[in-house]
Amino acid sequence: MPSRHSISSGASSGDDDVRLTGRGKTTSKKNAMTALADLTGIDLLACFRDKSLSPVEYCIWLERQIAAWEPALQALYLYRPEMARAEAKASEARWMRQAPIGPLDGVPVTVKELIATAGDPIPLGSAATELVPAREDAPSVARLREDGAIVFAKTTCPDYGMLSSGLSSFHPLTRNPWDVSKSPGGSSSGSGAAGAAGYGPLHLGTDIGGSIRLPAGWCALFGLKPSQGRVPIDPFYLGRVAGPMTRTVADSVAMMATLSRPDWRDGMSLPPQAIDWFSQATGVKGLRIGLMRDAGCGLPVEAEVREAVAAAARQFAEAGAIISEVAPVLTREMLDGLDRFWRARMWAELAAFDAPRRAKVLPYILQWAEKGADVSGVDVIRGYHQTNEMRKAAALLFREVDLVLSPTSPVVAFPAEWASPLNDPQRPFEHIAFTLPWNMAENPAASINCGFTRSGLPIGLQIIGPRFADLNVLQVAKLYESWRGPIVWPQPPVNERSSPSFRRA
Repeated sequence: MPSRHSISSGASSGDDDVRLTGRGKTTSKKNAMTALADLTGIDLLACFRDKSLSPVEYCIWLERQIAAWEPALQALYLYRPEMARAEAKASEARWMRQAPIGPLDGVPVTVKELIATAGDPIPLGSAATELVPAREDAPSVARLREDGAIVFAKTTCPDYGMLSSGLSSFHPLTRNPWDVSKSPGGSSSGSGAAGAAGYGPLHLGTDIGGSIRLPAGWCALFGLKPSQGRVPIDPFYLGRVAGPMTRTVADSVAMMATLSRPDWRDGMSLPPQAIDWFSQATGVKGLRIGLMRDAGCGLPVEAEVREAVAAAARQFAEAGAIISEVAPVLTREMLDGLDRFWRARMWAELAAFDAPRRAKVLPYILQWAEKGADVSGVDVIRGYHQTNEMRKAAALLFREVDLVLSPTSPVVAFPAEWASPLNDPQRPFEHIAFTLPWNMAENPAASINCGFTRSGLPIGLQIIGPRFADLNVLQVAKLYESWRGPIVWPQPPVNERSSPSFRRA
C-alpha cells in the first residue's frame, strides 16, 4: 500500500534530455517549462495527431513541472510518474499508427482523492480513515480511462470534503500557486492548485456546496458543477456531483463529452442524451440574464469582487444581453437548516468511531460535527427540507431569466492555514451562500475568472443556468472567456526547480 503522503519528483533520467516539441516547433529545455505549460488539452491532442509532440515527451516535461511546483504546493496524492510514462508510451504507439483508443488518448488527468480509482485507498482527507483499496474505478474515472486519458495522480482534499480549504489531517497543507500564503480553496483543493500550476490540462473535482467552483474561482480556473445526474457519481446523494476543472472552457467541454456518459451505479444518473458538447453560441443578444449581487445571507461581498462581477455583467450587456437585478434565492433559515442537517450527518459517522480514532479527525471538523449530537431528529428533517425550499426558489427565478451571474465567492483567497474564510467552526458556511443553492436545486453552475484584485488574487464569476442546461452554461462561458482574453499563469518557484525533495509512490 502506498505511503501516506506519496509524492514523486519524477526524477530525471537519460531520456529526459530529449528536445521537447509543441505547436509544431522544437524548443530547448530552457523554454520548455513555459512553452508546454501553455498547451491546453485540445492543443495536446492536435500535437499528438500531427506528431509535433508525443505523449511521452509531454509526460517527461510534466514531471519537471510537478517537481518544480510540488514542494511548495503539496497538491498531489498517489503520484505515479513511472506508470504515466508507460501509459504515455502505449499512447504514443497508437498515435503513430493513427489509431487512438478515444478522444482523450494520452492526455494526463488528475482525479480528486475522494473519487475511487481501482486498487487505491480513499483517505477522504482524514487521518481517521481506514485505508482500504477501492474495488473499482468510479464512473467518471472509468469513462476517462475508456477514452484514453492517463490518470497519473490523485489530488488532495480536506477531511471528508467538508472544507473550502486545503487543510487536512491526512494530507500536507495544500497551497495556492497565485500566492502560496493563501488557500487554493476546497474541497477540490489539490485540483485547484494543480490546475493553476499546470500539472497537465485536465482535472476532475467534486462539488456539494461549491467544492469545484470555489477553488476554481480562487485559482483562476474554469470549473463546472454539472446538473445533478449529468455526470454519474458513486456514491451518489443529493447535491453531490463530479465535474471538470481546467484552464480553458474548451478543455472542460472535452471532459464533459466523456464524463457525461451514463453509468448504472448512479441512481440519479440522467438517461443517455445526444448533446453536441462542442457546439458554440454565436452571441447573447436578447438573452435574459439576472445579476445577483447579494447572496441573501453570509459574508458581505468584498468591493473588488463586486466591481469585477459588475464589469463582467456590463460586457454581457454590451453584447446585447438584457441584464436585470435579481433577488437572492437563499435565506438565513435555509443556510442554517442545511448546516444542522450536515452536522448531524457528519456526527452520525464520527460517533461510530472509538475515541482514539475520532481524535485523529481535523479539530475544526470535529468541533463542527460535535454540535450535531444536539440536533433532534425533527430538526434534522426540518434542515433537510430546506433543500426543497432552495429548489423552489431557484425554479421561480428561472421563470424570469435564462441565466444568472453572481460572484463565485463573496471574498478572495484566505490564509492557507485557515479552514475557512472566518476560520470559525460555528460559522462554517458563510462564504458558500452564492454556490450552495445550485447544488440543492440541481442547476448547472460554473466559475470563470473575471479579474484579479490589486494584490493579484483571482476573482471568480459564477454563471448559473436552468436545470439540465449545462451546454448553455458552457457556451456562454466560452463567449465570456473570448471577451476576457487569456490568463498569464504563475510560474514555478525558481529555487525548487533543481532539487525536488519529495518521494515516489
